[in-house]
Amino acid sequence: MSKPAKKPRRTAERILEVTLELFNRFGEPNVSTTAISAELNISPGNLYYHYPAKDELINSLFDRYEEALAELLGAADSVRNVEDAWLFFHMLFELIWNYRFLYRDLNDLLSKNRRLETHFQRVLADKGRAVRAVLAGLAQAEAMRIDSQRSGPMADAMVVVLTYWLSYEYVRDPRNALEPAGAAAALSRGAFHVLSLLSPYLGAAEQAHLQTLAGAYKGNH
Repeated sequence: MSKPAKKPRRTAERILEVTLELFNRFGEPNVSTTAISAELNISPGNLYYHYPAKDELINSLFDRYEEALAELLGAADSVRNVEDAWLFFHMLFELIWNYRFLYRDLNDLLSKNRRLETHFQRVLADKGRAVRAVLAGLAQAEAMRIDSQRSGPMADAMVVVLTYWLSYEYVRDPRNALEPAGAAAALSRGAFHVLSLLSPYLGAAEQAHLQTLAGAYKGNH
């Protein structure tokens, strides 16, 4: 008995998937709508029917990122130890990696797209609230000790690393940093460096566990 034919994916969905892949690979400024339609083997008119302007493609992808980010940041309230925090920040870096074109070309995108400019400010604020929730959870569980005067600047510093880590990786190795083969190592380094900011405030057992987590992850990738 033959298997039922799979339903073809909607064109609009395919367009977004291919656009994300191209943006991530080459950078948004280097990908034209003509290149997207050629990659999809559809006419430019078909592309424009679904997304009349390139900004609409960017905004649609950003909406997906923002929705996934909001869901992930909600897990910040449940972090109580270094292992929880490692998993949380690693998942956050994975999401950033999946939409890395936003971060690779962030300044350029914000200068050209007013909607993205305003929404990314909200993204930064949401990241800040989530990081402060992580710090509060670790302190409540006595995994770390940090006073209120230090926790605010610490949260800001962690958000900076989260936001610009891939840019730093790119500057270090422009030819390879944003290629899929280097993803695991880049994400691991990012998560470790975010949590390393907390190291002076962690208890001895939590510091040791952070080193163990980082070492185990490097050993498996």
